[in-house]
Amino acid sequence: MTDKAPLKIHDLRPAPGANKAKVRKGRGEASKGKTAGRGTKGSRARTTVPLGFEGGQVPLQRRLPKLKGFSNALFKTTYQVVNLDRLGELFPEGGDVTVETLVAKGAVRKNQLVKVLGTGEISVAVNVQAHAFSAAAKEKIAAAGGSVTEL
Repeated sequence: MTDKAPLKIHDLRPAPGANKAKVRKGRGEASKGKTAGRGTKGSRARTTVPLGFEGGQVPLQRRLPKLKGFSNALFKTTYQVVNLDRLGELFPEGGDVTVETLVAKGAVRKNQLVKVLGTGEISVAVNVQAHAFSAAAKEKIAAAGGSVTEL
């Protein structure tokens, strides 16, 4: 490279000594292997210690008590919730309310169960189809002249 030529990206090189190769330990004594940073002798020098080993002290997973009982949380049915006041905002003229229309309006996510709850008031007649309803929601929808269909 001459002094008069413009500097280009392919002319750049690291400074001499900037990129130093990492010392690979444990690959023979001539290449600085020997104990490879593990110290001398002892179980920790010879092989890996088991996960959770605390040097002979009773480990944490044995000191803590076992959890008693049983949980049905894996089998719980979870619903996406829509309240009546939200239905009133989304459908001001009333009409048919299905899970698909709620998904299209962004009120719920698709492929999940929907439950209608009775928070708020609704003044228009809506024909609601959902997977579940609270008792208050059923009463208020019927009082407004609408109908309820459980899927």
